[in-house]
Amino acid sequence: MADDNVKKGWKSDVLTFLAIVLWMGGFHLNFLVAGLCIWNFGKPWALTLLAFWIALIFTPVGYNNGGVGDSVARFICKYAPAYFPIKVVFEDKSAFKLKQSYVIAGEPHSFLPIGIIILTPQCGVLPVSDLRALATSAVFWTPYVRQVWTSLGVAPVSRKYFTELLQRGTSAIIIPGGVQECLYMERGREVVYLKKRYGFVKVAMETGAHIVPTFCFGQSNTYGWWKPKGHWYHQLSRAIGFTPLLFWGRFGTPIPFRSPMTYVIGKPIEVTKNPQATHEEVAAVLEKFIEAVEVLFEKHKAAAGFEDISLHVY
Repeated sequence: MADDNVKKGWKSDVLTFLAIVLWMGGFHLNFLVAGLCIWNFGKPWALTLLAFWIALIFTPVGYNNGGVGDSVARFICKYAPAYFPIKVVFEDKSAFKLKQSYVIAGEPHSFLPIGIIILTPQCGVLPVSDLRALATSAVFWTPYVRQVWTSLGVAPVSRKYFTELLQRGTSAIIIPGGVQECLYMERGREVVYLKKRYGFVKVAMETGAHIVPTFCFGQSNTYGWWKPKGHWYHQLSRAIGFTPLLFWGRFGTPIPFRSPMTYVIGKPIEVTKNPQATHEEVAAVLEKFIEAVEVLFEKHKAAAGFEDISLHVY
């Protein structure tokens, strides 16, 4: 695990907290900057800050190209997992082949899928030769967050880029259920939205990438949240492409609660390369994946401390 080398003590606690702030504080930092600029609009320093912040959206960013970004990413990956902490459990680590590309399918999304920090390339947990994580493109229109997440090996998700990664032998971390799962979240249970997620399976079949089912226990407890109820809310969420809700962490801040997590990595589902797969063939592999996620959940929930929690698949 990435946090095995983190020594215990007040110094490590401070560094761990700082890593979490650097990693997760970016979204609220944008609200703070926007508020400062609006409140002081017309003042030279506020206009300068606004111009600088907007420029961050268009400043070129790169992954694994040295410099401050890589140093920040290594710092975050060394200390952030120890904050919760995050434990990784492999069903069969020996089943991974170094030259094989994989679709690492993370579930659930929860409010934020922050457990995947333990799967990033800098943590070195996954036995693959090359790895990227894919996230919604909205992240990459957010100043500061864009820079930090890119340094962590995260890239905007698109079918074209997803396919290119797998074709060149790079494994990809995705959250198949996506933000749609937020629409179905309820306290006291886990939800995954998978029954209509044919796309990632089709790309895996087109490229011959194997699919790795995973499940992160405890992730859903890292943030508190509130959302409205009613049909209008569902309609609004579908219209704008995401689920608007209120959220909070420790002391009402963006810092997540210290909820221990267990990230279970299932045995890869072998996929035969089939660029012309029919809908029925894709559906069969998707069903196999959903079944694997359900088995992972039931098999490991007691050991992870969630014996009384149920899983609902949409």
